[in-house]
Amino acid sequence: MAPEGEGWRPVGRALLSVSDGAGLADLAGKLTKRGVELVATGGTGRTLARSGVKSRPAEELTGIGDWFGGRIKTLHPGLLGGILAPRTPEGIVELARHGLLPIDLVVVNFYPFASHPSKTPGAPAREELIDVGGVTLARAAAKNHEFVAVASDPSDYAGLSKELESHDGQLSAQTRLALAAKAFERCAEYDRIIAASLRGPDAEGAFPSAVRFLREPLKLRYGENPHQRAAIYRLDGPSAVSMPAPPFDLLKGDSLSYTNLLDLDTALAIVAEYPTPTAAVVKHATPCGVASGESAVEALSRAIATDPVARYGCVIAVNRPLPDDVGSALSGVFVDLLAAPEISVGAVAALSRRSKLKVVRTAIPTLDTERWQANSALGRLLLQEVDRRELAPADFRLVVGAKATPHQACALDFAWRVVRHAKSNAIVLADGSRTVGIGSGQPTRVKAVELACEVAGDRAKGAVLASDAFFPFADGVEVAGKAGVAAIIQPGGSLRDPEVIAAAERWKISMYFTGWRVFRH
Repeated sequence: MAPEGEGWRPVGRALLSVSDGAGLADLAGKLTKRGVELVATGGTGRTLARSGVKSRPAEELTGIGDWFGGRIKTLHPGLLGGILAPRTPEGIVELARHGLLPIDLVVVNFYPFASHPSKTPGAPAREELIDVGGVTLARAAAKNHEFVAVASDPSDYAGLSKELESHDGQLSAQTRLALAAKAFERCAEYDRIIAASLRGPDAEGAFPSAVRFLREPLKLRYGENPHQRAAIYRLDGPSAVSMPAPPFDLLKGDSLSYTNLLDLDTALAIVAEYPTPTAAVVKHATPCGVASGESAVEALSRAIATDPVARYGCVIAVNRPLPDDVGSALSGVFVDLLAAPEISVGAVAALSRRSKLKVVRTAIPTLDTERWQANSALGRLLLQEVDRRELAPADFRLVVGAKATPHQACALDFAWRVVRHAKSNAIVLADGSRTVGIGSGQPTRVKAVELACEVAGDRAKGAVLASDAFFPFADGVEVAGKAGVAAIIQPGGSLRDPEVIAAAERWKISMYFTGWRVFRH
């Protein structure tokens, strides 16, 4: 029984021209049983014949056979006219006037240019695997999807057959539209691969001339706020753009949110800085506590202790496997998400008692990955290198005060690694291998110092301070001096450096210049 309603079109004739024969014989057999006339190009017809499926040679409709070694065999009105003709009364009359047969379904895929076996003896020249006819057939059928269906992906054959079977040999407008969209996507991807190959690799470290994003299946409930829609994409581009997307497993909890991903990205980038067990506590994509320790649990406990207020509803990443007793470090702390490279079965069981906690297992990035990062502004994509510059011993230029003790030197390095991940203006106070106060995202540097010192309280005495950019005035140093800060590391380069250095000298603060800043917006 034919389906009711508009938009359904019968399939009476199908053109088959494929490079990948997967599933083709099964589809062709089902089409034949439904009385669909099959028209096939040379190689495809021979493949069908070996499976016992009869087809009509495409050259009977074109009259030209294969020209120029097969370069021209489907680029002919005998096929393209039958595909592109509208099924209106005028279109049907014109088909008849030209002696053309309508084609209702095109099954096509392209020469495998991406997998060209260039090192195989006797392989054809790369350009010979640039498909022209197949892409033209797909585009023609997709353009005329009001009347014609196109199957460009073998994975669609089963659904196509099912709909034909259940709807009396007809396909819906919705199905034809979805197949047309996929055909155009596959054409675009095919052309992108060819263009990238012919252009050659971008020079090492160069910005690529084009980048492409692919939608990922991960569902986001909403964006930063419930009234904002959101989706996630993976950058897929030339080799010069290295933005690895490590897989992650959500071991416990609901689906991850837009803000979860932003916070987790920051937390993972921070713990990747340290070779020892380290934990990073992040809120609103900026750290509010970072610490290293002898074990993952110790690092976690120390990081959480930095700011008991800001940590509420935080995201935490740890760069070591989480043991069974990890729950003890989280006692009394509301954590939204906890991530680590491995989580023991006992830890998952213990954390399962926290109804709102999400637990994620994911790889920790290394310093030689994520070479680029992206953002958007004014409707445009911004692309930059990820800040992976290491603080070398030569970068510690003492400009005033006594040389830092070994403990202070380690703390200065630790704080500098953290401050590069805090939102500017950013200040980090550290004692040894743990933060004691962080002030970030402020329009003035002195306010960031005030916030960091307020969080630290008495812990600021004897601590060190890292600033992501120079002090434009001496006021920030004055605040740090009153709080008892012992040493400061900052880029330097302000017009008022003499005043800043003089303030450090008054408060007996050792001050180091690095010569380079670490802004993060």
